[in-house]
Amino acid sequence: MTIDFKAEVEKRREDLLADLFSLLEINSERDDSLADAEHPFGPGPVKALHKFLEIAERDGYPTKNVDNYAGHFEYGDGDEVLGIFAHMDVVPAGSGWNTDPYTPTIKDGKLYARGSSDDKGPTMACYYGLKIIKELGLPISKKVRFVVGTDEESGWADMDYYFEHSGVKEPDFGFSPDAEFPIINGEKGNITAYLHFAGGNSGAARLHSFTGGLRENMVPESATALVSGELPELADKLAAFAAEHQVRFELLEEDGTYKVTIIGKSAHGASPQSGINGATYLARFLNQFDFAGPAKDYLAIAGDILFEDHKGEALGVAHTDEKMGALSMNAGVFRFEETAADNTIALNFRYPKGTTPEEIQAVLKQLAVADVTLSEHGHTPHYVPMEDPLVATLLDVYERQTGLRGHEQVIGGGTFGRLLKRGVAYGAMFPGYTDTMHQANEFADVEDLMRAAAIYAEAIYELVK
Repeated sequence: MTIDFKAEVEKRREDLLADLFSLLEINSERDDSLADAEHPFGPGPVKALHKFLEIAERDGYPTKNVDNYAGHFEYGDGDEVLGIFAHMDVVPAGSGWNTDPYTPTIKDGKLYARGSSDDKGPTMACYYGLKIIKELGLPISKKVRFVVGTDEESGWADMDYYFEHSGVKEPDFGFSPDAEFPIINGEKGNITAYLHFAGGNSGAARLHSFTGGLRENMVPESATALVSGELPELADKLAAFAAEHQVRFELLEEDGTYKVTIIGKSAHGASPQSGINGATYLARFLNQFDFAGPAKDYLAIAGDILFEDHKGEALGVAHTDEKMGALSMNAGVFRFEETAADNTIALNFRYPKGTTPEEIQAVLKQLAVADVTLSEHGHTPHYVPMEDPLVATLLDVYERQTGLRGHEQVIGGGTFGRLLKRGVAYGAMFPGYTDTMHQANEFADVEDLMRAAAIYAEAIYELVK
């Protein structure tokens, strides 16, 4: 039987986009201020989960909602289970958009919306891949379980809860449509270290507050500090610094206190070199003035050591593995208040085999900090060999449909593919794609989504036929 999966996707193009739009219109950012027992990560992620399960029920799948943490639907029967893991939550939209991030807009073939590429667009492409198999009645011998979570962008508490309470066995193998083609069969470890500082100032210049960053896995687009005291030629020096480093700035003064903001560029925390860390740039600028005490230590570490230190070299934690590549570091969240007893900088590390969070922590404790703690949740390095039938099959389908040679890849990003021992990430970005995940004006190329849907359809069929 020869099936033209691309033609089958084309027949469903408008339906795919309509379903995708219905998900993209939902602001599914995590909001802990509105979290409760019914909305574990706030109302938005729950609303998106309900919409996805509603689409699945419409198409005749039996669904299960696991207490609004995650949900799944199943198709087919068999002793073996293929798991597909996606997510409905998104990172905060932030600023700098040319369109409303929750009003999906197609312009020049690109679909702009928060979640269009991470991960609602790829999720719906994959959903329609399975939908084609179902509607064509293709014979399969394994069960498919399509799982969607609501906390992938934060602590993965959704999956912890899901695996404990779903009442179903763990899939035997699977993939997540949340990265890029041809495949991601290796993912670095992921841990966040928190540098702790006391408050207070004792210099001629005073740092009242310093804030920057929305999430640990995002490069801070901007940062703002409130300062006073002796700040000679502040305005002129700020303008010169901004011109030298090609960043934007804002400066306001009220009753002798200055509000200084530097605006850079956000990016995914797994690729910190793709962004411009507004917080480290701001700290680097302020560090020239006469601050002292914990405020001086805070600015010196942020502005001298962390500034453009994407591989942790200045920190002293750099490490490279021959297969998995180099460690990366994103200084993601900055919080300092002079009256606070505990101020922090959150450093998110993506580390390969050969080092550990504890080794990283031990080195960081040598800095001028009060303490260094590690996040409760983390991930160890993950790798599925090329020889595994799952990897071989997915690469074979990719090569057939694209005419391009498949190859293995290891990334710093973390995907739900690592939830399974035999789990990988597969699509939906193609080689040469402009990665706008976690950035303003996030987009997915519409034709690429259709190409991905066809690949998913054939890949799922090959895995379960």
